Amino acid sequence: MSESPNTPTQSAAAAPEILHIDLPHLRVCALAWGPADGRLVLCLHGYPDTAWTWRHLGPALAAQGYRVIAPFSRGYAPTEIPRDGDYHIGALMHDAIALHRHLGGGDDAVLIGHDWGAFTVNGLAAYPGSPFGAHVMMAVPPLRAFDNLGRGLLENLRMTAIQLRRSWYVLFFQLPFVPERVLHRVIPRLWRDWSPPGADVDDGVRSALAALPSIAHRRAAVSYYRSMVRFTSAPRQYAGLHRFRFSLPRVPVLVLHGEQDGAIQLGYLDGVIDALPPGSRVRAISGAGHFLQIDQPAAVGDAILEYLKVDAAQRRS
Repeated sequence: MSESPNTPTQSAAAAPEILHIDLPHLRVCALAWGPADGRLVLCLHGYPDTAWTWRHLGPALAAQGYRVIAPFSRGYAPTEIPRDGDYHIGALMHDAIALHRHLGGGDDAVLIGHDWGAFTVNGLAAYPGSPFGAHVMMAVPPLRAFDNLGRGLLENLRMTAIQLRRSWYVLFFQLPFVPERVLHRVIPRLWRDWSPPGADVDDGVRSALAALPSIAHRRAAVSYYRSMVRFTSAPRQYAGLHRFRFSLPRVPVLVLHGEQDGAIQLGYLDGVIDALPPGSRVRAISGAGHFLQIDQPAAVGDAILEYLKVDAAQRRS
């Protein structure tokens, strides 16, 4: 096992393998835990984060016999900056499917996504051809499931005002040239704002900055937001997947959200379960912020394992 740059503090027993995966379109670096023949669990990170966000959940799932693979997303070192320069959600969905194929995942493979990873999970849960058997979304509920009508006009206006204030960085990232040059200041602020008061965010900030070591890498991270907000068309090879990015899931999903999430309001969970397929679950995690898998890893792990156990029982029945 080679040493990954800027490894967060972790016990030797929980240290991952470092994988370098040559997909047809992208060279991916990933962290791995668990037996090689275990049921595949693919864990996708978001912004401003890295594969190291799974350093607690990975070993916990591996201890139950799962094979956990956590890739660094396209544009986040050591994964390469994609040659096609595309960052639409359809491209992220394509990457997940390609990893499933390369890793030999079966139809029982589990897809877990946090933040941008959750957008990817939503798209694949809505896509009829998803190769994954279970889908878990963290910190970003399905947008189409938001019960805006049930809240009433005044409450919607109040929540919208709060959310716009929290999402200032999304608009800021639409500016040319500047955002990627000041990202080293933005990332620490977001980690502090999105985490519970007093949370130690040093490992997360350090890992995120290490994965975005150059202007080109930082432009890649910002381009995720530019691709979504500017409503540009996805390239042909991703367009078929991309059109499902905001559709309602067609299969059951587990939605987890931190009660103290400083990025997306907990109130957006209200009514979400009613719009999701039977067998779905929605849970708020006490004491957790946006990075709930770091803030409360035991509670998140228990929720996922419980869901997978119920899901497996339903498949057998």
